[in-house]
Amino acid sequence: MRSILLLVALVVLSFLAFAWPGLFGSDAMDPFLASRGALWALIALAMFAIGWRLPGEEVARVALRWPSVLGGTAIQYASMPMLAVATASIARLDADATVGLMLVGCVPGAMASNVLTLMARGNVSYSVGLTTAATLASPLVVPLVLRWSLGGVSVDFPAIEAMRQLALFVVLPVGLGHGIGRSLPRRHRLDGPIASLVANLVILWIIAVVVASNRDRLAGPSPRLLTALLAVNLLGYLAGNLGGRLLRIDPPMRRALTLEVGMQNAGLGTTMALTLFPDRPAAAIPCALYTFGCMLTGTALASWWSLRADQFPTHPRQNSAERV
Repeated sequence: MRSILLLVALVVLSFLAFAWPGLFGSDAMDPFLASRGALWALIALAMFAIGWRLPGEEVARVALRWPSVLGGTAIQYASMPMLAVATASIARLDADATVGLMLVGCVPGAMASNVLTLMARGNVSYSVGLTTAATLASPLVVPLVLRWSLGGVSVDFPAIEAMRQLALFVVLPVGLGHGIGRSLPRRHRLDGPIASLVANLVILWIIAVVVASNRDRLAGPSPRLLTALLAVNLLGYLAGNLGGRLLRIDPPMRRALTLEVGMQNAGLGTTMALTLFPDRPAAAIPCALYTFGCMLTGTALASWWSLRADQFPTHPRQNSAERV
């Protein structure tokens, strides 16, 4: 239910961002455009909330299965950039669309994958571990992989600045959120759901800001771009599932890896597109479109898996993660 509500909120909020001038007039204050300058601060807030809601016992258990976490992270960072490069080449996308597609392929997994893993009766702690590992590795891996994937595109990519921004606004807030959340006494059990709500609402708002910033361009996306984005998404799910089989992990963990690989953190990608490539505002469009696509396909996949939950019941020790 939560994933469906998240999808509905995504559609409603993005529609408001797209239609705001038509609904309220061009002279009305636009809250989406007004908050555009705070995108990185919003990313930091979402990451802090995610770190806050990570249960200490789940982090400890993920540490014990670190080979499967590192293996899953390697599969994600190896498969998604290569899929993006191959798809952009086959689809013959223009330079802006190619840059955006590469950003989609290079960023770490989406935080929404943790919610959908819970819905799919997958291994939530493993999903959180994958998201955390990919995020921690992102300051080093994302600039390197992005520079490699953009080898055929004429762009001036500031790798050092990208590493600084990822470390400052992604990794550091996760660590601070987890450390502060574990050090303070737990006065009630609502802090986990509140942190999850904050993280999801912030991500939704970031996507809405990108929609508002590209109203004219989003009116008619290229069919080739839409096909390329869908191909990367679906092939990402396939890569995650096959990678899980190669790692010989159980079905609940394989579900988590499948969703983690296919659902990229396009909210982070859109922010990077707008700040790192200011001369290419259209590069944010594939990231914004991918968010809609992966939420739709991810929700459908998780719903289908949830109907087959009796075949692979969730491990009882995941209860602590499911309550968060």
